[in-house]
Amino acid sequence: MKLLADFSKGAGYSKKDIIDQGTPIVLYGRLYTNYQVNITTIKDTFVKVRPGSVFSECNDVIVPASGETAEDIARASHVCISGAVLGGDLNIIKPKINIIDSSFLALCISNGQQNKELIKRAQGKSIVHLHNSDLKQVVLKYPSKRNQSMIARIFD
Repeated sequence: MKLLADFSKGAGYSKKDIIDQGTPIVLYGRLYTNYQVNITTIKDTFVKVRPGSVFSECNDVIVPASGETAEDIARASHVCISGAVLGGDLNIIKPKINIIDSSFLALCISNGQQNKELIKRAQGKSIVHLHNSDLKQVVLKYPSKRNQSMIARIFD
């Protein structure tokens, strides 16, 4: 099995860290309310950066690490901006961009067979968790990079 991405985690920030001005941040809870497949701007959520912060790179794909249901956390967003802080409780996927289109990957995780696989792998009762080790095991069937990009544009 060929690994098509690198995996990491965001750093621990929460809603209590939000300030009026500062560095933009993506918090996992906002994935459910503020963002769709592509995150192109962050207008209302800022923090003061502290040591150990993790910053987005254009083409990262983020997946919640916990939530109330397996269906809630088996979703993904493509981060189209660099330099935003990625908060705690986020799994970060850095696809090999010469092979995998980030928007296509986010769509697959949120809607395709991969979504069903992740729902099965999510663990927990009152709070459900999804780990990078779970994400690594999901099989991704994909067309050429060009076709992935075309598919992603259709759904954008």
